[in-house]
Amino acid sequence: MEIESAPTEKRYEKPEGERRGLLIVNTGDGKGKSTAAFGLALRAFGRTHVHGKLVKIFQFMKVPSARFGEHRMFEQLGIPIEGLGDGFSWKSQDLEHSAQLARDGWEKARVAIMSGDYFMVTLDELTYPLIYGWLPLEGVLQTLRDRPQHTHVVITGRRCPEEIIELADTVSEIKLVKHAFKAGIPAQRGIED
Repeated sequence: MEIESAPTEKRYEKPEGERRGLLIVNTGDGKGKSTAAFGLALRAFGRTHVHGKLVKIFQFMKVPSARFGEHRMFEQLGIPIEGLGDGFSWKSQDLEHSAQLARDGWEKARVAIMSGDYFMVTLDELTYPLIYGWLPLEGVLQTLRDRPQHTHVVITGRRCPEEIIELADTVSEIKLVKHAFKAGIPAQRGIED
């Protein structure tokens, strides 16, 4: 490790632009895309709920009955989180049914985004229904372009379509360096559930 000097001067000038809703994308093959989005949802909720602004999370691959750690905590805090899918595609008994769930779920998410009622809407794992061809990309892009000016949207998932990346204000690519699962260690409750 190389030691460096701590900065003693500000490294940037404060932007002069207007404050507005951002489109934020967490993509890549590394672990932590949803976790980062959930942290952002918590930050937004903590900052805005006292002013009546709302945060909503849609999970495109999780089942509506999912009870993972994030579901339990968001429910306790009063942050709505909704599973829209039927789980991993390789476990699906009917991929056309999975596709229909994605389309129905997108309609719910689209209505929430366009309502103007939400400060932030998180679309967890949205990239999968897009890259599987279950959702038409153009409709998603149109909603993202036309959303109310104050509404932030956060999208997670691997292989985010380039058209969304181009439209986004902030994109983080989370790179896989090393993963315990590849070393034969099973998923850990509370870490990967």
